[in-house]
Amino acid sequence: MRRIMRNALVVVALVMVVLLALGAVPSLLGSGDYYYLEVTATDDDGSAIDAAELSENRYPFLMSALAADDGRSAGYQRGPGEFKEWFTHSPFDELDSFSQLNENATRDDGDRAIVDFQGERYSVEIVRVSEGEVDD
Repeated sequence: MRRIMRNALVVVALVMVVLLALGAVPSLLGSGDYYYLEVTATDDDGSAIDAAELSENRYPFLMSALAADDGRSAGYQRGPGEFKEWFTHSPFDELDSFSQLNENATRDDGDRAIVDFQGERYSVEIVRVSEGEVDD
């Protein structure tokens, strides 16, 4: 094998390793407080987002909160700087997307949304829990 071809293969392999690392490493990074998507039953009779039409792959935090006994999704920690937010999905992304789905279903300037799931209405918001208060 010629030297230039070998070098080209090494460069391609290194690029692939870096791309794989960018896909895996950010989800492992995390520091500081935990953020949860929390659902609570509500009697709000305004417009709501039908959660039955939402994909579990697109809204994993919402779906896990709806399925949880305590109404909380899995915890999410922000990473150093904004590096993690560029490469991972967060509860903040889901709450922001609710205003795009149905702006009338959001409340408190987008900090809360109303979701209809299996005949029940839920208020969805992000809850922040200090790192020392988290039950592991």
